Amino acid sequence: MKRKSAFHGLPLVIILASISCTSKMSLSGSKLKVVTSFYPLYYFSQQVGGEFANVTNITPSGAEPHEYEPTARQIADISNSSLLILNGLGLEVWGDKIKQNIDTRHTLLVLASQGISTQQLDEEGRTGIDPHIWLSPQLARQMVDNIAKGFIDIDTAHADYYLANAETLKSKLADLDAEYVTGLKACAQSTIVTSHAAFGYIATTYHLHQLAITGLSPDAEPSTKKLAEIAHIARENNVKYIFFESLLSPKLAQTIADEIGAKTMVLNPIEGLTDNELAQGRTYFTEMQSNLLNLETALGCTQ
Repeated sequence: MKRKSAFHGLPLVIILASISCTSKMSLSGSKLKVVTSFYPLYYFSQQVGGEFANVTNITPSGAEPHEYEPTARQIADISNSSLLILNGLGLEVWGDKIKQNIDTRHTLLVLASQGISTQQLDEEGRTGIDPHIWLSPQLARQMVDNIAKGFIDIDTAHADYYLANAETLKSKLADLDAEYVTGLKACAQSTIVTSHAAFGYIATTYHLHQLAITGLSPDAEPSTKKLAEIAHIARENNVKYIFFESLLSPKLAQTIADEIGAKTMVLNPIEGLTDNELAQGRTYFTEMQSNLLNLETALGCTQ
């Protein structure tokens, strides 16, 4: 069930206006207050901001960000921040309200997707923009540039520090991209069947074909006809694995796997990590590398 939002029943502008704000610009000896909307942006911002930033994440650990809306306390955190970093492209259901009502004299809004070439997806006769750009290491590098620019705009005194951190992170992303290029270069198959349409940028970047059980919204319920069509295509393409996501029920993936005699395997859209996963030291990079290993297994890739 969709959780009740703090936006319901009270205009956001009133909520924001009612919050007493202190100075939020970077001062000598203090840290920037940075708020991000979900895990990949949180991780990238931590890496860029380093010792000069206190980064908090709106979407709780283990929660799915497509439907999550912030609480009143989180709205207060946004208002009291120097920097708010959103993905954009419709990922945050509350993003438009924030953009319309945020006091830009105190809080700089950064869209990590700014200027990035996106792709569209047809869903039940409607066309939408795929927001899952962080799953392509090549596009993630551009996200890091946008995030770093936000830090520098708000705290020019530490510009060289933020730029150096961004370059280190982008170098790691370039290495990750090279791993994907090598790992997916020679595969017996190219079709991946996924729980929802989160992997279009991976598919485009590395010449795969995504066959999604549901569209951009992971909570959508596909029709029996749609499930039968996916099972038919998967069988024709000799698909051996059906991918599901750790934050969602594997029921639909298991249904198709049982229908065609396939196995199931995790492909993580990295929209959020659980507290247990974070405690284990898992990060964006560990999950992307795990995704690559599972793709190589499912597609019968050789190096």
